[in-house]
Amino acid sequence: MQTHSREQQRRVLLATSISYVVVILDTSIVNVALERIGASLAGGVAGLQWVVNAYTLTFASLLLTGGTLGDRLGARNVYMAGLATFTVASAWCGAAPSLALLTAGRVLQGIGAALLVPASMALIHGACASARERAAAFGVWAGLGGVAMAAGPLLGGVIIGLAGWRSLFLLNVPVCLAGIVMAARVAPPTGARASRRLDLAGQAAAIAALALLNAAIIEAPSRGWLSPFVVAGLVVAVAAALAFVALQKHRAQPMLPLGFFRQPVFGAAVLVSMISAFTFYGLLFDLSLYFQQTRGYAPWRAGLAFLPLTVVVPAGSLLSRRAVAWLGPRALVALACLLAGAGYLGAAACVPGARYAVLAMPLPAIGLAASLITPAATAALMATVDQARSGVAAGVLNAARQTGAALGVAVAGAWLGASLSIGAGMRANLLVAAVLSVVAAWTWWRAWARHASLPQSVEKATAAK
Repeated sequence: MQTHSREQQRRVLLATSISYVVVILDTSIVNVALERIGASLAGGVAGLQWVVNAYTLTFASLLLTGGTLGDRLGARNVYMAGLATFTVASAWCGAAPSLALLTAGRVLQGIGAALLVPASMALIHGACASARERAAAFGVWAGLGGVAMAAGPLLGGVIIGLAGWRSLFLLNVPVCLAGIVMAARVAPPTGARASRRLDLAGQAAAIAALALLNAAIIEAPSRGWLSPFVVAGLVVAVAAALAFVALQKHRAQPMLPLGFFRQPVFGAAVLVSMISAFTFYGLLFDLSLYFQQTRGYAPWRAGLAFLPLTVVVPAGSLLSRRAVAWLGPRALVALACLLAGAGYLGAAACVPGARYAVLAMPLPAIGLAASLITPAATAALMATVDQARSGVAAGVLNAARQTGAALGVAVAGAWLGASLSIGAGMRANLLVAAVLSVVAAWTWWRAWARHASLPQSVEKATAAK
């Protein structure tokens, strides 16, 4: 492993953090623009779901392949290619004359994000000589991502008010160009490149399963759940998912090592992270339409209305490590899931007619719970695998989160489309989120109970992180 100077570490961290902030912003900032995009490009709820999910679906389904390409072609090369792709895609989105072309641009953004995120993690890992330095660098990197996610709705509302929704994408271009210039000054890691093969058949099956499942859910409210398109989409999605699992069982170098899931804590961390993203990003989608279409808020006011939900996210991320040391990962994540469930249930009681001040009261519980779950579940998962497989494990977890986010938006939109009003659909979504949060808490608690000896070692490793 190459040991870099402090200056080199700072260069790597600055370059990768800029790109990660932009990637995370584009998962949350666009939600505030949905109402304006729909009005400008004549898009209904289903079209707006695709604007959000085209990005997250592509991001989720290509993350593992992006990591493999970084191992084969060099982390810096793939990072710069991903950032260049994201730059071009952002310009495309900003100039898109139709909803279809905007969605295509969002797919291209997802490709760029799937290339640059794993590569940026590899660059940080290679730039730091010790585990402590890596932990500190990843903490800064992830913390800035949390700040970006929290600031997204408010920042998006202000920008839209000043310059319109297209500016959200066009402003990415100079930031990404600066990131490319900074990345060009970073020395590439000198270690031998891995010889992992690309699993093209597995990748195709994963894309088909995720895309068709989301397409069926998004289109069901307008076409009907028994329409040929929806039924065929669900059937083929299930077949593609089964084919993916079969392929992974027989691959010498699978995209998704199924052996990881024999460890109960690993499987529970993946499920809890997916449910957390599913419920949280579904709520972001709901609230954006609810604030602007039902309550008539301007984008800047809608951004302010998100603050009770998002402002606590950076604080929770910073407090998570201390909370793990105090409570242990088993108790912390279980309690955080229950806190989220209580928040969703409280919010469900407030829509559609409650005053904003009342609706805002349960939102901090949801944001705090989500920010506590992510780092604690990540650390617990990483402690179950050896160092040589940590990159693949991280890719699995990130793919699960993005998949959960995409499905959350798809299901949230389906409830809205099937309901007589946005408020009624949002209440149904919140009740489902409350139930799923309780299921996540129970699953996490049971996973740690299944192997009494394993959780002790995992807990020690988690607290050490």
